[in-house]
Amino acid sequence: MQREGRNLVVAIDGPAGAGKSTVARQVSRDLGYIYIDTGAMYRALTLKALRQGISLSDEEALTRLAQETEIRLTYKDHTQVIIMDGEDVSVEIRSPEVSRNVSLVARVPGVRTEMVKLQRKLAERGGVVMDGRDIGSYVLPEAECKVFLTASPRERAIRRARDLEASGYEVDIDQLEQEIITRDQIDSTREMAPLLQAPDAILVDTSDMSFNEVVEKIKEYILQKK
Repeated sequence: MQREGRNLVVAIDGPAGAGKSTVARQVSRDLGYIYIDTGAMYRALTLKALRQGISLSDEEALTRLAQETEIRLTYKDHTQVIIMDGEDVSVEIRSPEVSRNVSLVARVPGVRTEMVKLQRKLAERGGVVMDGRDIGSYVLPEAECKVFLTASPRERAIRRARDLEASGYEVDIDQLEQEIITRDQIDSTREMAPLLQAPDAILVDTSDMSFNEVVEKIKEYILQKK
């Protein structure tokens, strides 16, 4: 239920490569809402762990890292910028190495505890579109609008390959598809706040939908809620 005098909170969840960030960013722009990319927060921490050579199986060290790291989301020319300890890491966090390892960091309970505190604070005033793996089910269970965005692993691999190739990376789609399936498995079986569709979320399978069709479908759903 929408709280009086307050813009809606929109939660968009789904597996790796489903296009959540791109869709959420456009929906937020069209509606004048603030976009919050929670995945970027975990990516920033993963990048720092990799730089420092921290074992991604050392949960205690990763939790300490999360507690000691400052991660901010700001905007420049209408584009979200990820600042980690004062450094703009918006581009580097999208590297294949970070993508392969982010689920290992995100599954650590202590890491999620720290990140969720920040995410909930960012959503307090409403008027936000937040995307991730567990936003509607765990981070913001009272969100007025919940969407579970998905697509087949192959389609997600093809889309991800396009993005990586545009950034100058060489990719193997078969390998990328397997990495996506592996990430799905890790995200869906982690002990704390696993990837799942919230009972009150609408399912949007984008495998055979254009980007604009997905955006319009979600906007229509949000406007109906209002």
